[in-house]
Amino acid sequence: MSAQIIRLADFRSDPSDDAECDIVTAVDVAIRDLREILTYWGTEGARSRAVECEQMLTRAYQSGVVKPPPF
Repeated sequence: MSAQIIRLADFRSDPSDDAECDIVTAVDVAIRDLREILTYWGTEGARSRAVECEQMLTRAYQSGVVKPPPF
């Protein structure tokens, strides 16, 4: 028996896309990203993915949180 391994990273969109996701989706994606990052921890690829993950979470947080009115 053989199986074809499909990495989710192969189907990721460009992180510079303006597509927004809600905070729940962002956390779900981040959990999967972090699991993959841990498999090749210490490499440049892992560092790059961690930066992308952080940027995605930051965008989702900023767009999902209501900003307080200025005083």
